[in-house]
Amino acid sequence: MTTTDPLAPFQWLNVSEDEGGGPLDVIFSVAFFRGLDPAEVVRRFSRGEDSGQASDFDGLNDKAEEFVNETDGGDGGGYVGVFQAGEWCVAIEPHGWMVTLHEVVTELSRGCEALAVTRHDYAAEHSFEYAIDGTIVTGYALRHPYERYGSQPDRLNGFMRELGMGLDEPEDDAAWEAAWEDNCNTAVPRGFALAAKVTGVPFTPDMLGRPMLVGPIAER
Repeated sequence: MTTTDPLAPFQWLNVSEDEGGGPLDVIFSVAFFRGLDPAEVVRRFSRGEDSGQASDFDGLNDKAEEFVNETDGGDGGGYVGVFQAGEWCVAIEPHGWMVTLHEVVTELSRGCEALAVTRHDYAAEHSFEYAIDGTIVTGYALRHPYERYGSQPDRLNGFMRELGMGLDEPEDDAAWEAAWEDNCNTAVPRGFALAAKVTGVPFTPDMLGRPMLVGPIAER
């Protein structure tokens, strides 16, 4: 059975903690890089200290969970796994949010194109960052698509409207409540659907089965 719901392919990234959180749980980031190979992406995350070791998602997740246990979770997952997907590299950061920090994504995007999405249930803040050559082009908190920023905050508006996002700031309490109701449970799948529209790379469950290069994330 086919569906015309553009968010359906990304609902696996939106599983609630009460329902198990899905294979990536409720805190993770996924980034897409064009213009770099996987080894270079790992080098950038590690600030030149590591080019990555061949592994799989289970190996990545084991390293991230070990790091979280050692650091009490305050420094993210500490590791990233990277693989090629067409013209883009995909970087998975379990238990982490570093790639959508402004100072990090601008550093990682120098000389290339980078797009990153973070789900972070505990901070109640999910993030989207699109950067090119060290400049954030468009960013927003996933639950607040009407509060966009960057050098071209309206650059992705066409795609965002196609996904049903309200781009105008609510004008009164009723409108704010309606916007919250609309965005609360759709924010994460909409963010990943937008990433797919920009990159042409839908982040699908089978990608977790791909071989990848795994390396550490250096302190910033």
